[in-house]
Amino acid sequence: MKKILIGTSGYAYHEWEGAFYPPNMKKEDYLGYYAGQFSTVEINHTYYRMPTVDDTRFLLEAGGQRLTFAVKAIQTLTKLIHPDKWQDEAKNYIKAIEPLMTAGRLEAVLFQFSDTFDYTDENRKYLDSLFREFAGIPSVAEFRNSKWGNKRVIEGLRERGIAYASMDLPELEGLPPVLDVETSPMAYFRMNGRNIEVRWGSESSKRYDYLYSNTELERMAEKIKLIMHKVDKVLVYFNNHTKGKAALNAMAMKKILEKAGVLTA
Repeated sequence: MKKILIGTSGYAYHEWEGAFYPPNMKKEDYLGYYAGQFSTVEINHTYYRMPTVDDTRFLLEAGGQRLTFAVKAIQTLTKLIHPDKWQDEAKNYIKAIEPLMTAGRLEAVLFQFSDTFDYTDENRKYLDSLFREFAGIPSVAEFRNSKWGNKRVIEGLRERGIAYASMDLPELEGLPPVLDVETSPMAYFRMNGRNIEVRWGSESSKRYDYLYSNTELERMAEKIKLIMHKVDKVLVYFNNHTKGKAALNAMAMKKILEKAGVLTA
């Protein structure tokens, strides 16, 4: 049965209190409350530091019985890559997320490659080796360097069953193209907002300070409905997290799809 899962990128934002979480809610209660509204979440902290088995067991416990997880690969596999250490990093990471896999609640590992990850023969060979290490684990490639958005890469991902992350971005020169392509049984959308007034290369929180209009969400819903005919599962994560806007837009998207007769989990 085909599924569409809607959620947000991250959940542990204090500024969401009042906009999404009840005021004065304890941080340790966030995930349980979140799980009452959504069926999946994209975890960010696994990008910045190596997760542990205890970390992922906490997610399982705090998220209740049905919440599923996409987790970002640690940046030592996608940005700060050491040629002699990355394989050990990969093994440690896989060991840490094993509880999610064993519980059947891992949706995907998101490999977020920075704009400095150039399209070179060396990096293409690295990708092949990296995805071999994660064989059997649902994986997603996100490229922020526009040179990776080519037919050869798409076909290479398709051969390996790796999903291509479709990013919704502002229309600015230098950003990767928005490609809604299926390269695995899973489609993966990341809604980053369309704030054209902030330099996209910055890490300013204003970069994600964007609230999608209902018209924009309805157009996005049409894309989702089109690609769902080609895949088994569609994952949609809103990353416009400033002031709880991701949660508000995610709830609105669920209503739009449900009204259109498309089942969401």
